[in-house]
Amino acid sequence: MAAHAYIKLVSPPEKKTVTLKEVKQLFQYYQELMKKTGEQLGWGYQQAAFPYQLIESDEGKGKWFYLKGDGHRYRTIIVGVGSHETGESFVQITLPDEATHGDKGKANEFCKFLAKKLEGELHLFNGRIMYYYKR
Repeated sequence: MAAHAYIKLVSPPEKKTVTLKEVKQLFQYYQELMKKTGEQLGWGYQQAAFPYQLIESDEGKGKWFYLKGDGHRYRTIIVGVGSHETGESFVQITLPDEATHGDKGKANEFCKFLAKKLEGELHLFNGRIMYYYKR
């Protein structure tokens, strides 16, 4: 059974919506951070920290994309955006049935990074909630 985590944008009214393009830019920013960390450490940390390729299919254009792993330790993470009837936007991270423990660990790491940058309310895979906005 697939597992889901959500980042709800609840607090600041000026950042009530998020687009798929903005989420992609945050993943690119994350990759740049890991590359700089690797340069400081003197080894290829970027590949270890982000072992995925960002792929957008025709059927998910504008709504979701997936991160394709190397096939061994990391397989797939699906990332999508949407909004509730109330107008509240969210980012959904889904682990499909074939996801590995490595995928779950990386997905948790990415969720926390995205929630911190978007200042949202993170609903983790295990049902717990983390707040990254000023209350």
